[in-house]
Amino acid sequence: MDIVIREMKLEDYDEVYALWKTIKGFGIRSMDDSREGVERFIRRNPTTSIVAEAEGKIVGAILCGHDGRRGCFYHVCVAEAYRKHGIGKQMAVAAMRALQKEHINKVCLIAFKSNEVGNAFWKSVGWTFREDLNYYDFTLNDENITTFQ
Repeated sequence: MDIVIREMKLEDYDEVYALWKTIKGFGIRSMDDSREGVERFIRRNPTTSIVAEAEGKIVGAILCGHDGRRGCFYHVCVAEAYRKHGIGKQMAVAAMRALQKEHINKVCLIAFKSNEVGNAFWKSVGWTFREDLNYYDFTLNDENITTFQ
């Protein structure tokens, strides 16, 4: 299988969004994951988000950005039919190299506890599960509704 790993571009949005809609348990936010929200994210982080292409279509994606101190992965996914071929790891490595070029030294991600496949993947590729902290968030805009696939 010939896989191309490359930077995500704004033009990829429709195909990436369609992929997100196929991922079981995936949470999609009405505002943050809209075309405008993703465009804002990619303009702020133009070199760090990644897609994987196979057979002329996008089969994997990572939204990746940083705040100048720490990188973060969002919406990491590989189409079910293309899993177990190293695509997720290749994309993660490409995103981490892009972060290193911007002098970012640490990257984090959040995985839902119910995401057994994702949690097993991150542990298998050497990421550290943190038990020493709690994660908190605060909603600033109640119109940014999350729906689960």
